[in-house]
This record gives sequence, C-alpha cells and structure tokens, in this order.
Amino acid sequence: MLRSVFLAILVTVTTNTAALAHHGLAAYDMSKSVTIKGVVTEFSFINPHAAIYLVVKDDKSNTEKWMVEADSPNNLARAGWTRNTIKPGQEISVVGNQMKDGSKILRLQKILLADGKELRPREGNEY
Repeated sequence: MLRSVFLAILVTVTTNTAALAHHGLAAYDMSKSVTIKGVVTEFSFINPHAAIYLVVKDDKSNTEKWMVEADSPNNLARAGWTRNTIKPGQEISVVGNQMKDGSKILRLQKILLADGKELRPREGNEY
C-alpha cells in the first residue's frame, strides 16, 4: 500500500514538473495581438527562450514591468539576432500574444525599433 502511494506521488510530481517546464503556446491568447511600447531593462539571450524585460507606461502613466518571451537563441540567431540586437535603455514597441491569465507577459511576434526597423523572431520572418 505504501509503495502504491509513493509511486502515485512520484508520477504526479514528475508529470506536473514536466508540464510546467515547457508550456508551449497554450498559456497565451493566440486569438489576439497586443502592442506595448517601453524601455528595455534587460535582454536575456539564453536557453530555453530568450527574454526581453521592459518598463512600460500604462494609460495613466503608471509604470509596469513586462516580460517578452522569444524563441530560443538558436532560432533567433538564424533570423540574424545576436545578444546585442536589443540593448538596455532602448525604446521599442513589441507586438505579441499576452498570457491568458492577464499576466504582463507576451509571446513575441515582432519588434518595432525607433528607427522603423522591424525584427521578427523567426528565419524568413514568418510567425
């Protein structure tokens, strides 16, 4: 009996950890795009997903911290990105899909730089 309980707990913990480790796109509202404009505080060009951290002003001029999840550095590199493509202090606009729970997290579709240049996370610019 004790062995069965232990096995059930082990399977539950292992399954839940694996599900949290890689959520794919299921956590994002892929039915609509959101655009935010802010100042980059950090660009983390590491596996499994690169991330861009921004300070964004809401419609009442309050600041909010946002995180933008991008593809893996390998995929970004194939699209021409480097660890220096996005720099702290840079003002950018980001188009992406927000988390379904309303968290200040986007899945990257594209970035619009101040000079009008557009960056996409995938080779060939498809998404």
